[in-house]
Amino acid sequence: MFQALKAAPVLCLCAMLSLAACSSTKNADKDTPEKQVPVEKIYNDAKDQLDKGEFYKAAKAFDDVDRQYPYSQWAARAQLMAGYAQYKNLKYDEAILALDHFIELHPGDVNIAYAYYLRALCYYEQISDVRRDQKMTELALENLRQVVSRFPDSKYARDAALKVDLTMDHLAGKEMEVGRYYLERRQFQAAIPRFKRVIDNYQTTTHVPEALHRMVEAYLSLGLTDEAKKSAAILGHNYPNSNWYRDTYRLLKGNTGAEPPHKSIYQRTIGKIL
Repeated sequence: MFQALKAAPVLCLCAMLSLAACSSTKNADKDTPEKQVPVEKIYNDAKDQLDKGEFYKAAKAFDDVDRQYPYSQWAARAQLMAGYAQYKNLKYDEAILALDHFIELHPGDVNIAYAYYLRALCYYEQISDVRRDQKMTELALENLRQVVSRFPDSKYARDAALKVDLTMDHLAGKEMEVGRYYLERRQFQAAIPRFKRVIDNYQTTTHVPEALHRMVEAYLSLGLTDEAKKSAAILGHNYPNSNWYRDTYRLLKGNTGAEPPHKSIYQRTIGKIL
């Protein structure tokens, strides 16, 4: 019995050492860093997810490349691809943040033109109808113009220039919407500056003929016949075959239904009127 009692502390000590060893092993496992996944695998997995249309997962995986390997040659590419994945996922704010990050860190990258173009698209595709606030339209115009001015020889410049024209037309449409609103309520002095802004700032848009016609309407309503004739002269000189000019001609002729001659009186006298 004495031998058994004497051996007990030894058994207890062995058990304690065994538990301590287990605990030490567990702690050692916790302290040992996980083996990093090769950057090529993370990137290629992200690309596969992108190809499958799993844009959220793809963006997250591309972010992992940048986070785990920030100084590798893959990081810049992953930043750009993360922006693209977010764009495809219609997460425009997140895409813009990623693209801003790429543009700031890699201004000389071979894909920098595409980054600017993609950022412009993020704004362009958020353009709302003319009845809403046009802040996003203005940002789209600003960013599209940057593509055209910074990268005129790039393959993105032509499409950006086309979208600039469409964006300008949209902004002009907003001015026309407001101008017509005032005109319908006989607030002519508020309407005229809106139409004038279209003529001065959006000369290449489809809204200019109507803007000139509406100015004629507003000036005549205010009794400003000479000003109305000046607007009509500009309309007749630049858009002689437009329906808006025909309407203007009839308006100034007292709404008799007469058609303007081939070379209108306003074209012949434009030098005297202006």
